[in-house]
Amino acid sequence: MQLFNEALDLLKQLISIPSLSKEEDKTADLIQSFFQNKGISTQRKGNNIWVKNLHYDAGKPTILLNSHHDTVKPNVGYTKAPFSPEVEDGKLYGLGSNDAGASLVSLMACFLNFYNEPNLKYNLILAATAEEEISGKNGVENILEELGEIDFAIVGEPTLLDLAIAEKGLMVLDCVATGKSGHAARNEGENAIYKAMKDIEWFRTYTFADVSKTLGPVRMSVTMINAGQQHNVVPDECKFVVDVRSTDCYSNTQILEIIRAHVKSKVEPRSTRLNPSSIPIDHPIVQAGIALGRRTYGSPTMSDQALMPYPSLKLGVGDSARSHTADEFVFIHEIEEGIEFYIQLLKQVL
Repeated sequence: MQLFNEALDLLKQLISIPSLSKEEDKTADLIQSFFQNKGISTQRKGNNIWVKNLHYDAGKPTILLNSHHDTVKPNVGYTKAPFSPEVEDGKLYGLGSNDAGASLVSLMACFLNFYNEPNLKYNLILAATAEEEISGKNGVENILEELGEIDFAIVGEPTLLDLAIAEKGLMVLDCVATGKSGHAARNEGENAIYKAMKDIEWFRTYTFADVSKTLGPVRMSVTMINAGQQHNVVPDECKFVVDVRSTDCYSNTQILEIIRAHVKSKVEPRSTRLNPSSIPIDHPIVQAGIALGRRTYGSPTMSDQALMPYPSLKLGVGDSARSHTADEFVFIHEIEEGIEFYIQLLKQVL
C-alpha cells in the first residue's frame, strides 16, 4: 500500500510540472530528489535519471526498467487544466497521466520493491528518460553506453498490461523527382509531377515479400507533395514525403535499399535509427507474462524500444487510445494493479 500511495503522490506532482519534450529539467529534478530522499544514489545525464539496485553485481545480467517523463503539448480540446492533477470518478486527469506517467511511477515502485534484495538473479536499472515523444537524441539513446550491457528491457508505455512483443519502426523519406522545365503551352520539357506519379503509384501498390506474424506488412504512405511555381511552367522538380512503418521482418536500411532499387526519384531518409523491435515469444519474461494471464500482440505505435539494441518488452499501465487526447486520464486502480503486476512478473525471473 505504501508503494502505491507514494507512486500516486509522485504522479500527481509530475503532472503539475510542465515537462514538454526538451523541457523536462524540473521533472528530472523531482525524480532525482525522490530517489535521493530514500538514500538511493542517482546518476544523471541531461534530463535522464537512472538508478541501480543496492546489490548491483557487474557479473550478473541486467534488466532495464524504462519509461519517460516528457509529454506532448496539451491537446487543443482540453476542458480541464492539463497541469492540474484532478481526481474524479476514480480517474486521475492530467497531461502525461496515461502516457506515460502511470507506467513510470509503477516501474519506480516495482524497482523500490526489489532494491534491497541481496540475491537477485539479475541486476535492475531503472531509467526515467527524456525526449521520448520526439524520439530525441538527448533521451534514452544518449545514455545507452552509460547503462552498460543490458540483457533485456521492459519499456513502460500504456498497453493495458498486455504484452507488446513487437513494435513497428519508423522511417520518413524525402523524395525528389527531377524533370526539365518548359512552357506549358508548347508542351515543352519533362514534367516532374508525372515522373513522381509513377513512383507514388509504386509506393501505393508495392507489397513486401515478408509479412510479420505480429505486426503485419510494412506500410508506406505518401503524405505530402509539392511541385510547380506557376500555371504555365512545366515543373522541373516534384518533392514528396513518404511515411514508412517498418516491421521486425526488415531493418530500415533493408527497406531503403528495396525502395531505391524500384523508384527513379532521389530518396533520402531523415533517419534510419528508429528501427522495429521485438522479443521472442519464448523469452522467459514473455512466458512469465503469459502465465499471469496476459495476451501478446504487435504494437503499431512507437516508443524508446526503437532505440534499444537488445530485446525489449513494451508493457505498461493505461490505454494507448487515451494517449495525446484531450483530458488525458488514468484510472487510479490501474496504477495499483500495474505495480502489483510488475512485481509479480519480475518475481518469475528474479
